[in-house]
Amino acid sequence: MGLIVAAWVYSGNYIFTTLFTLMTALGQLEYYRMVMNTGIYPARRISVLGACAMFVSALFAPDLHQLCLPKGGTSISDIATTFTGMFYLGYIPSYWVRLRLIGAAREPTRLAPLIKPILDRISDTSLRDKIPKFLPKTIHLPVTTGANFIFWTWLCIAFSDVGGYFAGRKFGKTKLSALSPAAGKASPNKTVEGVIGGCAFSIVLATLGAWVQKWPYWAIVGPIHGVIVALLGLVGDLTASMLKRDAGLKDFGDLIPEHGGIMDRVDSYVSSYALQCVRLSSLASVCLDEKHIC
Repeated sequence: MGLIVAAWVYSGNYIFTTLFTLMTALGQLEYYRMVMNTGIYPARRISVLGACAMFVSALFAPDLHQLCLPKGGTSISDIATTFTGMFYLGYIPSYWVRLRLIGAAREPTRLAPLIKPILDRISDTSLRDKIPKFLPKTIHLPVTTGANFIFWTWLCIAFSDVGGYFAGRKFGKTKLSALSPAAGKASPNKTVEGVIGGCAFSIVLATLGAWVQKWPYWAIVGPIHGVIVALLGLVGDLTASMLKRDAGLKDFGDLIPEHGGIMDRVDSYVSSYALQCVRLSSLASVCLDEKHIC
């Protein structure tokens, strides 16, 4: 799975955006099916089209990105759920596309010497005749500073989930409800020790990623980034759990056998989009040498 995600992140702006748009559209349909279970009927078609438009505009016209919010629905609750789906699974995640466009003229990371033989092999002139002609046109800027940032951030989120799970099972005694009744109600099984374990794993990956990407003050900025990402992932997980409990559903969908739907797999990532959306870091703008991310 890790290799598949890495291939996706570094596949180029066009393929990255296309697959992200497809995944988001499927996630939106799962979300709307969930809210329809409560007797609310949002405008699904215009919402999915609007969300797709956000990804297209984020790729081709970033300056117009904020204008892609069409209207739809017949009642207040219908309109509200329609826009929630578009914002939650369209507008916010499309910022990943804008982030990936940053830093085409990047500085090589510390791992560059390790992957240089692979890149040299790919660029070997003797192989060019074997490569389909559409690939050079489709794979545009496969590696950018933004792509490196996304890759390491997603690793932090994934390892935060893993660390939180194992730390919670091994050491978990204090329920999260002791600190936040609302969080405990949304996910009764989560523990404070699990949250700490998730943050610890995320800090390790974020610090390593900061060093690899040559961030300034990486020993300080990396751990801060790791904690922020882990906590935002927790918020995303709790938000998804709250929505499913309100709708009386165990999973968002059944697209992935024994794992639920798309949203059940990426719920921890949803609020992490806010890392770009609300500019939680000048961290990102400093470390990516960009003045404007959003």
